[in-house]
Amino acid sequence: MRVLVTGNNGYIGAVLCKRLLEEGMEVIGLDTDFYRGCNLFALEYTVKQLSSDIRQVKKSDLQGIDAIIHLAALSNDPIGALNPELTLQINYLASVNLAKLARESKVKKFIFSSSCSIYGISGDEMIDENGLLDPVTAYAKSKVEAEKEIAKLADESFCPVFLRNATVYGVSPMLRVDLVVNNLAGWAFTTGKIKIMSDGTPWRPLIHIQDVCQAFITCLKAPKESVHNQVFNVGRNSENYRVRDIAEIVKNTLPNCNIEYTGEHGADTRNYRVNFNKVSRVLGDFFKPEWNVEKGVRELFDAYKKINLSEKDFQGDKFIRLKRIEKLLRENNVDKSLFWKIGEKDD
Repeated sequence: MRVLVTGNNGYIGAVLCKRLLEEGMEVIGLDTDFYRGCNLFALEYTVKQLSSDIRQVKKSDLQGIDAIIHLAALSNDPIGALNPELTLQINYLASVNLAKLARESKVKKFIFSSSCSIYGISGDEMIDENGLLDPVTAYAKSKVEAEKEIAKLADESFCPVFLRNATVYGVSPMLRVDLVVNNLAGWAFTTGKIKIMSDGTPWRPLIHIQDVCQAFITCLKAPKESVHNQVFNVGRNSENYRVRDIAEIVKNTLPNCNIEYTGEHGADTRNYRVNFNKVSRVLGDFFKPEWNVEKGVRELFDAYKKINLSEKDFQGDKFIRLKRIEKLLRENNVDKSLFWKIGEKDD
């Protein structure tokens, strides 16, 4: 099977591509390479690479592709807030266009990386795939719109699948420390203080990066009738945590740490507990998450120790996506016309 992975040089993509190759699949990557040089450690593999903005993909790029795993996006709420219109253009319009090109090119499966953040402020009750979508950020809104429009493209020969991933954590060659578990573990390791910017009460569903990669692979290999135009929350019920509970796990894993509530971001309105019964029921024979937060935190501490992660690196632009984008723009190392101008199309 020939699989195109968009955003292959990102946090999830760097792990997923290795897993796909281990499954014996042929992998083609497509990435802007905004995060080149931000490696935690070197990749252990190579794939055929298309260096392209997702808005510039051509039909010819998709010839001979059997399936697409679409990860590429402006990847979190802070980046989305920089320019909400741009976020919609990349995460929504470009995603829909890619799906249309895929269908025209006879690509059989299109697996879209969505997010549980689209549930927004659902509160303490467990919410499943049929629950109210209440996105509160540009990032989450872009995922809602993309899901809606891509679903309309489904037909007998084109099979879209939507994975609403819990918040991912764990070690990747392209580490991010702007994700809650990775972040709290980073504060603990580099400063001895576990900093929580809110009051710590919001719920977050969590999933380890290896488990989320297994979900993509499972959907890729699953019979069409099991996943056709289906939405899956990806995680497991036991892995819903309040942010303060994550901090306690970090504290118990690394002795002599203190939890510090700074409150500088006020009350976090994003608050959602997610029900994962469907993915377990439909794909459970092959998708069996193996990680929990405690195990993941130990893995993170081992990686941080191995590279001797400093507070300067932890808070710098190497592992924080927003800071990296700001640096590229500040130093003119990215095409600003692509990144900021809305509605333009290259010939």
